[in-house]
Amino acid sequence: MIVARIDDGSYPVGAKVPSVVELSTEFGIAASTAQKALTHLKSEGLIRTEVGLGSFVAQKP
Repeated sequence: MIVARIDDGSYPVGAKVPSVVELSTEFGIAASTAQKALTHLKSEGLIRTEVGLGSFVAQKP
């Protein structure tokens, strides 16, 4: 779902991605599952994280 939102421009480059708590609430999933999803997105290069600020959509290569 997050990937689709990045692809369709709902979350444009530089936009803040919902936090673990926000994702778990929105999708009704465990916080650990939301964290795994964000970790996967980061490993795929779709998002970048900034300590203390959150996760943001990364510039596409």
